[in-house]
Amino acid sequence: MFRPLELFIGLRYTRAKRRNHFISFISLVSMLGIAVGVTALITVISVMNGFDSELRTRILGMVAHATISGVGQSVTDWPRALEIAQKNPHVQGAAPYVEREAFLRGDAASQGAIIRGVLPEQEPKVADIGQKMIAGKLSELTPGSWGIILGKDLALNLGVGVGDKVVVYAPEFNVTPVGVVPRLKRFTVIGLFEAGMEEYDSGLAVVNLQDAEKLYNMDGPSGIRLRLDDMFRAWDVAHDLADQLGQAYRVQTWMEGHANFFKAVSMEKKVMFIILSLIVAVAAFNLVSTLVMLVTDKQADIAILRTLGATPRCIMGVFMIQGLIVGAIGILIGVICGVLLALNLEALVKWIERTFHVVFLSPDVYYISELPSQLHWSDVGWIASMALLFAFVATLYPAWRASRTQPAQALRYE
Repeated sequence: MFRPLELFIGLRYTRAKRRNHFISFISLVSMLGIAVGVTALITVISVMNGFDSELRTRILGMVAHATISGVGQSVTDWPRALEIAQKNPHVQGAAPYVEREAFLRGDAASQGAIIRGVLPEQEPKVADIGQKMIAGKLSELTPGSWGIILGKDLALNLGVGVGDKVVVYAPEFNVTPVGVVPRLKRFTVIGLFEAGMEEYDSGLAVVNLQDAEKLYNMDGPSGIRLRLDDMFRAWDVAHDLADQLGQAYRVQTWMEGHANFFKAVSMEKKVMFIILSLIVAVAAFNLVSTLVMLVTDKQADIAILRTLGATPRCIMGVFMIQGLIVGAIGILIGVICGVLLALNLEALVKWIERTFHVVFLSPDVYYISELPSQLHWSDVGWIASMALLFAFVATLYPAWRASRTQPAQALRYE
């Protein structure tokens, strides 16, 4: 079977035992350094992906992918807007809502919060609040019952539980014979939810849509919340709906409301990728010292090859191939270890916590109490390609130096 001379000699040099054991040791260190760097990079990026996915799930479980609202407090002709939205092929669910600010007073304290009026039978189409209930049921929000569902931390701050009363002060005023008084209503706490995000657990209260309209003296909902088949299509869907609905409506996406947050997460992931890439680069450039010493050790062999007719390009190819083989083996080991570690990281962390009685992410401090990991094969491909590029660049100078060897000078003392 025909093989190019450079590849044949490069493989032969890789398999052959070194006369200089120190060079073999440096080659092994370089290989393991690349493997460790690639393993660390794959694992950390998988953890970042896991946190990103977990945050998106928790936030978008409470926030609609897109919302249709009016210019004023309520949306005009909302049944028509609802019908147009439901005809869009990417819209999986749509439900009207009211969302306004309020001041809540409980038994122990008072606090501002967002009041969200919903229809219990339609809310599961656009949000997962029904799945996040820790007490009570969403279906118990019947019109006229003046029931309210609070976030777990909000209820704790107010000092109330299921069955207690909460007074809700709306930012509206009634004119009475005794003067202007704020509009208020006493609600009964019928349930608690835990979304896993402080923004909602400590600042959101849910009531029936009709009760919210009466409290704020509105003649219709604030808008319509939408759930899409692909949340990343939100911008395109919003653009299409805006064209169909006209200028009396405003269509917003989840990206606009939480754009800065997800940009920060994305930027953190990129920065971590760059920082850990430097570890791979340092390990890869250890190949420079390895190959330089190898070239010095093989001066006589290079000179003999040159006298037999090998060109400088051929000599350069031999040492580039040898360096790439060492780098490729290290990358392969790193990819295998990184993938196995990323896929089993959650179980490994739990085992460490049980064995050594430590807690890495305490539920009392962190909303995400488990270490999530989500492996993306595209990231693995990018990491392996980047590491291979570093290894290739690291072989250029030693290989060029080997190609400049003069046969007569190298064989003078042989």
